[in-house]
Amino acid sequence: MKHEWRKKEKDIYLPKNKPELIDVPKYKFLTIEGEGNPNSESFAEYIAVLYALSYGIKMSPRKGIETNGFYDYTVYPLEGIWDINEEAKKNFKGTINKDDLVFKLMIRQPGFVTTDLVDKIRAMTKEKKPHTLLDSVLFEEIEDGKCIQMLHLGSYDDEPKSFKIMEDFATDSGLKRVSKVHREIYLSDVRKVPPEKLKTVLRFQVEDLKA
Repeated sequence: MKHEWRKKEKDIYLPKNKPELIDVPKYKFLTIEGEGNPNSESFAEYIAVLYALSYGIKMSPRKGIETNGFYDYTVYPLEGIWDINEEAKKNFKGTINKDDLVFKLMIRQPGFVTTDLVDKIRAMTKEKKPHTLLDSVLFEEIEDGKCIQMLHLGSYDDEPKSFKIMEDFATDSGLKRVSKVHREIYLSDVRKVPPEKLKTVLRFQVEDLKA
């Protein structure tokens, strides 16, 4: 039976539009790091290589690649961890210039995926559709641990409002935000959905106030 994350992992990917506390376990990801404005043309290239490899892994049986434990699944959504560069942190005055953003984009992979499989798909992708960023993609495990998350409805530019709600929830729960670094999970295709209808999971790590 096909594994569909929207149906079987709702607690991780489909929260309500109000804050909730969650413990996020370790997962496997394809990741790529970069810096700059997400509205730039170059940003789309980072996303393109992640999807190329992710769909390559999903379709690997059709390419004659046998993998122990393989099962059919829906490709996971794009995610991003966001921060600002060190210079921007030194001169921070309350607003963020998008050109100063630092990001780590990623797409989660099923548990059966191995380094060997990723290397095979990377090599095949280079042959059919070479791209300079393919070698920048890493295969790694990431554990978010204790987090607060909620579904943000609307434009990315309005996210501070949701973060304020989440931070207030953390304080009321005896928790504090670890840092301004946060994760976003993109449930909508920004090319097809108007800004006011975008659905994005917002998540940040927390710890006890006394820590």
